[in-house]
Amino acid sequence: MLATLRVRDLVLIEDVELEFLSGLNVLTGETGAGKSILLDALGLATGARAGARSSVRPGCSQASAAAIFDLPPKHVSRKLIEESGLPSLDEAFLRRTIAADGRTRAFVNDEPVGVGLLRDIGALLVEIHGQTDDRGLFDPATHRRLLDAFGGYEELVIEVAERFRSLQSTRDRLGGLHQSAQKAAQELEFLRHTAEELSELAPATGEEERLASERALLMDASRITEDFNAAIECLGGDQGAETLLSAALKRLSRQSSETRVIGASAARALEQAIALVEEARQELQRVFSRLEVDAGELDRKEERLFALRAAARKYGVPADALAGVLQEATRKLEIAGGNASVLLGAEKEFAAAELRYRTAAQELSERRKEAATDLERAVADELGPLKLGHARFRVLLEELPEADAAASGLERVIFEVSTVEGAAFGALSKIASGGELARFSLALKVALSEASPPASLVFDEVDRGVGGAVADAVGERLQRLSRSTQVLLVTHAPQVAARAERHFRIVRKRDRTEVQLLAEADRVEEIARMLSGAVVTEEARAAARRLLAEAQTPLKKLRKRA
Repeated sequence: MLATLRVRDLVLIEDVELEFLSGLNVLTGETGAGKSILLDALGLATGARAGARSSVRPGCSQASAAAIFDLPPKHVSRKLIEESGLPSLDEAFLRRTIAADGRTRAFVNDEPVGVGLLRDIGALLVEIHGQTDDRGLFDPATHRRLLDAFGGYEELVIEVAERFRSLQSTRDRLGGLHQSAQKAAQELEFLRHTAEELSELAPATGEEERLASERALLMDASRITEDFNAAIECLGGDQGAETLLSAALKRLSRQSSETRVIGASAARALEQAIALVEEARQELQRVFSRLEVDAGELDRKEERLFALRAAARKYGVPADALAGVLQEATRKLEIAGGNASVLLGAEKEFAAAELRYRTAAQELSERRKEAATDLERAVADELGPLKLGHARFRVLLEELPEADAAASGLERVIFEVSTVEGAAFGALSKIASGGELARFSLALKVALSEASPPASLVFDEVDRGVGGAVADAVGERLQRLSRSTQVLLVTHAPQVAARAERHFRIVRKRDRTEVQLLAEADRVEEIARMLSGAVVTEEARAAARRLLAEAQTPLKKLRKRA
């Protein structure tokens, strides 16, 4: 609720501070005293546009308006404040300054912010209903939420939103598959040719490198064969190492026994050398036999290598990526027509999601129709006592085109009114006059008192142009509304002022406005003034006491029950 309003150097106000209570708070005073300036100051502090009555007091460099709100633990404004990186407190301190040249600055919890953020936070904390109102209840963007809260089927609203998100997800997936299929269909001939050509080629990863290596080996095979053959001849030919070593060993073996003993070490070395030379010769022969390949092998490997490289150039990829090109072409062919099972599955999934959404959304539509009828009836019950008997209120459920179905359901919700018998319905803010507008907002707020989010409600002369029983009806409804929501209002009706739990009198003294918090005795005098005018009589005081006693009876009963 709004706890404190501080205003400094704004128009006629030098420096005032108002502390409010929960329940009904009223501001009274003579015309021109500055009551509406205080409401403008509250609007300024909560992000409203600076209007003609938001000018700086003459002789001052700037004006300021600050509003302090007590925040319940789970109030929706806390989340917005935290998400905006602002200090999270048990109070919301909204402040606005306006310089003499019209420039303004905004602050939340003493941190500078943009006016847009100030307005968004302020909208969650207070609703101001004045003579020209197009916000709050009269903003069509709020009507669906208000109707749903009034109907009490929020869980169904959440379910519809969740099913719509699921529908969107399956629609996006199906759209992607259709797009891929359409693109693949356009490329079908190319894809078929690609798949056939690469399937026949059957490229393998690493094949190009292997073929290039083998080709290089085969191209050099002649020289390598000659060298290996010469090496074998050096080891095992008539004049080869093996023959010469054997001859040397034979000569040593022909010596006498004494000489053989002396040359035994040399003989053993020759035997080892002969064995090693023979092993080397045999290994060279094995390699030489591997080099003796089919004469057409080099041609075949070159042909395969050149085919791989030609395909790589054609498809603009490395040779090792050709297998991936084949796989992708095959996949696209399956989507395009060869195998549409994935697409068919996605279509079935989408149809099921659409059915789930439509079922829940149609149920929501039926619940909204019932709630709309109940709300129209509830508002109609309030219009007669408020001297709006010829007015008619309706909740228009405008069906959306099928393609525009949304997370919020299948229809747009619009509150409309006709204030003259037989006249067409239209937007309330455009059809109703100033006094009718304020009283209509009161009727709607009373009807929606359990559904509208907790906020401070401000009314500017909701009783304008009425008196007697109608003013009393206005006061009774404001008092009833204040049981669940803090209400502030500017009033000229004594029947309304008598029902307040806190009463401020606004007085203009020369060139400045003062605010007085009235005690019980002072309230009697103020209400008597409102009843009788400039000269306050004893009869007026007696009538004021009677009004106060009658008005406070419902509050005493309410406190006793609490």
